[in-house]
Amino acid sequence: MSQDRIVLIATLIVALTGLLWGVYWLPVRAMVSRGLPGAWGTVLATAAAALALAPLAWWHRRALARAGPVALGSIALGGAAFTLYSIGLVYGRVAIIILLYFLTPVWSTLIGRYVMGWHTPALRIVAIGLGLLGLVVMLSAGGAAPLPRGAGEWMALVAGVMWSVGTTGIRVKSALAPAPASFVFVLGATVTGLALAPFFDPWPTGVLRTGAAGLLGLALVTGVLWWGLSLALLMWATLRLDPARVGILMQTEVLVGAVTAALLAGEHLHPLEIAGGALVVSAGLLEVWPVRRRALVE
Repeated sequence: MSQDRIVLIATLIVALTGLLWGVYWLPVRAMVSRGLPGAWGTVLATAAAALALAPLAWWHRRALARAGPVALGSIALGGAAFTLYSIGLVYGRVAIIILLYFLTPVWSTLIGRYVMGWHTPALRIVAIGLGLLGLVVMLSAGGAAPLPRGAGEWMALVAGVMWSVGTTGIRVKSALAPAPASFVFVLGATVTGLALAPFFDPWPTGVLRTGAAGLLGLALVTGVLWWGLSLALLMWATLRLDPARVGILMQTEVLVGAVTAALLAGEHLHPLEIAGGALVVSAGLLEVWPVRRRALVE
């Protein structure tokens, strides 16, 4: 298979993963409504994914043993970032959480240029400016200081930075196949969730006695579909794409998340939040447009 075809397949996988994660907030909040508060739904889903992936991880145990600490740590950090993002969806408005998280192209480009010493095209420099301007405009809605408000928004912003660091490390150091990489990813996510969950809410002791079957089924579907299958494909694609492009292509999640939250949860944005969000999305499109145009020409 040619390199161009591999890049095209990886690009499609990342974009479709973004679409799927655009509705991830639905099972997260469904688990909350069924009695799992705060981060406990995320813990249950990621633990289910870890159990589902454990046999594959055992099969690839030699590859895991050969993987370096930077590679394993980078993958686990990506899982930790997704856990923060998942918890943020419980404590903040869906569209704002997604937009704050999807400043990842800005952080990835800055890391690539100033930490890794990679060449930065001029359009990416402009994209950084647009993304940061969008952040300030979005967070200034209502006359407030341009800072995240509430635990959910702070976690989303931190998660975006963590994801950028993680994907850079994955790109440079990881050679793990998708299955064992996904296991490390969800293991990092589970450990992070277990560490954070008690700070928000205690474990609801009676929930598994009253509605265990439905709750465990929902957690299993969420864990296998979102945290297992989609992330295994994402791990494969991340190894083959630039970290900034991974964040950019997953911005399909922004539109899907904002629209579904408005239609299904009644969450509507302030005009300044819409304007700031448009700038954040434009920053990504500004970088990816020349790539698509070259692909069409070739």
